[in-house]
Amino acid sequence: MRILGIDPGLQITGYGVVDFDVAKPRIVDGGVIRFPAKTSLAHRLLELEKELNELFDEHKPDICAVEQLYAHYKHPRTAILMGHARGVILLAAQRRSIRIEQFSANRIKKSVVGYGHAGKMQVQRAIQQVFRLKALPQPPDVADALAVALCCGRYAAWQREPGMR
Repeated sequence: MRILGIDPGLQITGYGVVDFDVAKPRIVDGGVIRFPAKTSLAHRLLELEKELNELFDEHKPDICAVEQLYAHYKHPRTAILMGHARGVILLAAQRRSIRIEQFSANRIKKSVVGYGHAGKMQVQRAIQQVFRLKALPQPPDVADALAVALCCGRYAAWQREPGMR
């Protein structure tokens, strides 16, 4: 099962492509899509869609896994802006009939680190360990995207195995 995990953002969107096997998940690709700060919101969204379509064409994922929107009452504008990026991601995947899974940040962290309120460095270290990487995945957005994909793979495996529930 090939999973494209995405950590949405309007400055940096992280992505990670994982071939998931419970015994040994394998990273196929990972990186970030960067957007110039002075570019309009509409242009960033258009560029995000273009880049996503290239990833879909290149990797042909079975599932597109995305972090759910998190809204902190002190920063509602951040959630609104993040919603724009998530909307483009969901639309691009749906247009290609790619299965979409969404997970909360706490669930992703708990799946990967074992603690739902883990910090960025803890997620990076967990991803480094799971995939036996020589160095921490950089920038942290890549580790976050790989964590989304890993969480999705574990969830899908759990769904398939009645004894694991």
